[in-house]
Amino acid sequence: MSTNCVTQTSSRLILLLFILLSFSFLPAPTQAQSTNAAAAATVAASDDSETVKVKVEKMREKEEIEITSSFFISLGIDLVAVLLIIVFIYHPNYKKMDTIFTFILFNVVIFLLTFVLNKVKMSMGAAFGLFAVFSMLRYRTEGIGIKDMTYLFIFVALGLLSGIQMNPYESGVICGIIFIVTLLLDTKLILKKELSKQVKFERIELVKPDKRDELVAELMDRTGLPVHRVVVDQMDYLRDVADITIFYYE
Repeated sequence: MSTNCVTQTSSRLILLLFILLSFSFLPAPTQAQSTNAAAAATVAASDDSETVKVKVEKMREKEEIEITSSFFISLGIDLVAVLLIIVFIYHPNYKKMDTIFTFILFNVVIFLLTFVLNKVKMSMGAAFGLFAVFSMLRYRTEGIGIKDMTYLFIFVALGLLSGIQMNPYESGVICGIIFIVTLLLDTKLILKKELSKQVKFERIELVKPDKRDELVAELMDRTGLPVHRVVVDQMDYLRDVADITIFYYE
């Protein structure tokens, strides 16, 4: 037992001695290095005090949040773009009042957060991260359709772009481009607007590919819609029911 203790103690002493010898062989700072350090300190001390004061003032101004006229101009451009999209595109097509509340609130909150974060140290990096989080947000209680998610993305993007305090002309042009593209793609100006509905169909014998024309004619007669194509999603042979998605032009 005593022999093991002596061996462990000797090993520790040898290791400590080796470490001390290693530090003793480290190169000491040369005279030239000391001279360079002293010269750098002298140059730093000789900076003009006025320049230092200007830098400090700029840092303080960046961290201070001021509500100026540009803030209200950017907010006005943002809200005008949002209301134009809702009034002329979204509401006439989908008639959903509950989602309008969500869209406007998301837009305004993103605008305010981006404006605040753009004035503090986090800057646009944190704002873009926040934008990404909100753009991927999903509600647990109810699924969101792909069109509603697209519009939510548009309104979040408008809030982000307007919140970074661009030139009013540039902000207006960007918001106008988003509005025009949305108007062209989600209305009948260029493309026919195709709608879809999911129905349960009990005549499962018509689901066969060779009877597709009869299936379309039957669905048109039952629904009264100008169905031009169908997609069979699922078939239940136990209950003789098929889940079918019908597509028609408005």
